[in-house]
Amino acid sequence: MGLDEDSLDYHRREPPGKIEISTTKPTNTQRDLSLAYSPGVAAPCNEIDADAEAAYSYTAKGNLVGVVSNGSAVLGLGDIGAQASKPVMEGKGVLFKRFADIDVFDLELEQADPKDIVRTVSAMEPTFGGINLEDIKAPECFEIEERLREEIDIPVFHDDQHGTAIISGAALLNATEINGKDLENLEIVFSGAGASAIATARFYVSLGARKENITMCDSSGIITENRAARGDVNEYKTEFARDVPEGDLADAMAGADVFVGLSVGGIVSEEMVRSMAADPVIFAMANPDPEIGYEEAKAAREDTVIMATGRSDYPNMVNNVLGFPFIFRGALDVRASDINEDMKVAAAEALADLAKKDVPDAVVKAYGDQPLQFGPDYIIPKPLDPRVLFEIAPAVAEAAMESGVARSELDTDEYVETLEARLGKSREMMRVVLNKAKSDPKRVALAEGTDEKMIRAAYQIRDQGIAEPVLIGDQAEIAATADDLGLDFDPTVADPSTGDYEAYADRLYELRRRKGITRSEAGELVRKDSNYFGSVMVEQGDADAMLTGLTHHYPSALRPPLQVIGTAPDADYAAGVYLLTFKNRVVFCADATVNQDPDEEVLAEITRHTAELARRFNVEPRAAMLSYSNFGSVDNEGTRKPRRAAETLREDPSVDFPVDGEMQADTAVVSDILNGTYEFSDLEDPANVLVFPNLEAGNIGYKLLQRLGGAEAIGPMLVGMDKPVHVLQRGDEVKDIVNLAGVAVVDAQQNE
Repeated sequence: MGLDEDSLDYHRREPPGKIEISTTKPTNTQRDLSLAYSPGVAAPCNEIDADAEAAYSYTAKGNLVGVVSNGSAVLGLGDIGAQASKPVMEGKGVLFKRFADIDVFDLELEQADPKDIVRTVSAMEPTFGGINLEDIKAPECFEIEERLREEIDIPVFHDDQHGTAIISGAALLNATEINGKDLENLEIVFSGAGASAIATARFYVSLGARKENITMCDSSGIITENRAARGDVNEYKTEFARDVPEGDLADAMAGADVFVGLSVGGIVSEEMVRSMAADPVIFAMANPDPEIGYEEAKAAREDTVIMATGRSDYPNMVNNVLGFPFIFRGALDVRASDINEDMKVAAAEALADLAKKDVPDAVVKAYGDQPLQFGPDYIIPKPLDPRVLFEIAPAVAEAAMESGVARSELDTDEYVETLEARLGKSREMMRVVLNKAKSDPKRVALAEGTDEKMIRAAYQIRDQGIAEPVLIGDQAEIAATADDLGLDFDPTVADPSTGDYEAYADRLYELRRRKGITRSEAGELVRKDSNYFGSVMVEQGDADAMLTGLTHHYPSALRPPLQVIGTAPDADYAAGVYLLTFKNRVVFCADATVNQDPDEEVLAEITRHTAELARRFNVEPRAAMLSYSNFGSVDNEGTRKPRRAAETLREDPSVDFPVDGEMQADTAVVSDILNGTYEFSDLEDPANVLVFPNLEAGNIGYKLLQRLGGAEAIGPMLVGMDKPVHVLQRGDEVKDIVNLAGVAVVDAQQNE
């Protein structure tokens, strides 16, 4: 099937469309319904009647945006009417929810007169926290936005005007940094003089460009003062009329530094590109076909052409989704009365700054593993980069507060944490640990220090103040890789091939000489195996923690730290734990990586250590010993092990958390089963520490929960070691390394 057929099938699949309404409060009982509706709903109604601002506390208004269109300028389809625009407006709602967790009602209005649209939208002000105008033709769109901003007290944003302006503005800031030109001296040419072009030209002036250096062309040529005097252009185009000779687009582009295309495809030739000034910037943003193709523009000249388009199959896609969800997020969260110029500039500057930062592995993978590093082919972030939310929304919120349009104040540092929670429970949980780590950073040895991911992780770990990373490996190779990656930092490196580490070899020999290792073999292991080197480094106190496993199988990575560092004084066994996060709960799964067939003593010890780990994440543990039996319903040696482990723990006066079992997995996590059928259980609430009876069950269980249950996994985290060691999974991403480094630092803090 072609794209059209695929899209039609996608949209008509049951249920038709792309959005639905879901409830955010329980509706399972008669009492729930009496609270949600009559008679209980009268209480918040009375509160809002007494104080209209209470609507933000008792209703969804503060997180609800109205997406409004009359269908008069829909994408490249033109005036197709209100009804036909609905798939686009639903899609806009999907983007709001997907990228910024904002709810949307789409409103398709069968109205052409701007006054009617203004009247209708104004009447719905009590419903919404903000209004996003969409696909309304010019010049009516200017009047509608201006009048709505005057008449209603919630933010109004016409994305067709300002979205492209903000995103391309961020691109322009970085393009001028790369080619070394001053924004205020740029000669800028626009092809197109519609709503988007006029708003973009205005915004470039806000960023520092000079209005007198902007030449705008419509289908009739350069917009000049002579044309304006003849009444040849409307009042909005007149704003950018220049006192220059009349001419066409080719005349305008000669000697220009920047071309901004918001018109139609194929109207710019290679010759026109060659006529531009040195190292030109070309934003050919007509869709689906740009004013000039990417390859043609690049081939037209031998100097640096910085090129952006509106297409995803070329570098530097100017995509409005990089703007509107996050701008509204920041505006809503400070209950702004407007989205003003300061907020738009803050968004563009934040977006430009983000493009200079190291790109997460998940983003690189999403775009086909193409290199993403600040430069001519990467001047704006990718839409799927989750960090856009954490950069733009706080910048917009802060600008709103500073410019006086915010009606509530927030702490921007704390705000970032609430934004992370919107993207998933795992981010919220890791923020707890990373904040603890930052309070007292420790030295963390990264055993596979020459690996690109380890170097990038070391940069982020130090940059965020989580730890002082020590990369183990060849110093020259590490420095060269860091330089190739554009990472501006001088990493701490422990190079076994050049440093004086004979003491490490002596210590390894001392520990393992009765385990078959000779002195010469110990020296060789320290020089050639970074896992042994790192293990001795931690054991000797020259580092506080260690990460390894990125390029090794788990057992081979675990063996050296077990041999050298060993388990803690109160532990005989290590275990691997995964933290799985769901929308409204978290569970710790143990053991998923180490002990193949633990007896009841090992199961009890694993449970104690996992409970300690849970508390490092500020989670009070409730442990369940899992089995295929419920409290003796099956009696054999396999079911007795978890049963006896639970009994051992309950009898231990040092165990200060509830634990029970043996029990089936659904009994452990479903309150109705646990409290209804087995009301005698020591667990009053569902378990959050799940201890599996053996390694096979644990590994199968956590992977099924992750893949089918939609859980996000953090780990594996190694518990029971004498000093903090965590073994990564092969292929883990940089964020996984950074997260485990944070866990390792908190482990080291606990050890002190």
